[in-house]
Amino acid sequence: MAGDDSDAKKQRAAHAALELVPHGATLGVGTGSTVNILIELLATNAGRVRSAVSSSEGSSTRLRAAGITVVDLNDLSDLDLYIDGADEANPARQLIKGGGGALTREKIVASAARRFVCIVDDSKIVTVLGRFPLPVEVIPMARELVARQLEARGGRPVWRRGFVTDNGNQILDVHGLSITDPVALERELNQIAGIVTVGLFAARPADLLLIGTSQGVETR
Repeated sequence: MAGDDSDAKKQRAAHAALELVPHGATLGVGTGSTVNILIELLATNAGRVRSAVSSSEGSSTRLRAAGITVVDLNDLSDLDLYIDGADEANPARQLIKGGGGALTREKIVASAARRFVCIVDDSKIVTVLGRFPLPVEVIPMARELVARQLEARGGRPVWRRGFVTDNGNQILDVHGLSITDPVALERELNQIAGIVTVGLFAARPADLLLIGTSQGVETR
């Protein structure tokens, strides 16, 4: 029953996001369960999206199955809108992302877009980020080097064994962090040799947060 309620909340957030997509748009599309619902909605709204930039191979496959052309970000001069989910979000619309392992491409597309809309259900809303383990994408040869650096900062990094990102890299999921200054931590971790991307989306937070609840959709 709880799962059904969560699905309904995700449906509400995805429907609200669909209303923000202009007809004939080129849309940045993220990765995850709530985004998959949005892709299903786009499939039933022929012509709503002309083409899409995708943050993962999985989303690219779903978009093509929905009849939407997937284009390379390098071929675009601008991107108006990017819609993606999150694993956690705080009141400042700062996020933890990367539970699905697509954090690097997600951060690239978010940086390219004029507007970043994040769609979540209310279980993802926290006061302080860090309850969800922070994903960090690393170059494989640097995994242990990076892990020691993260431990020195009070984290407990766990190698996501058996998982390889679309970029051919590995993921460390960092437990035990209470992230009171997300922007500072994001910038600090970006300086560690071997880290490709940290799953903090704080220096460039979401512009709009659509939160699916039992009563409807809350907008921040």
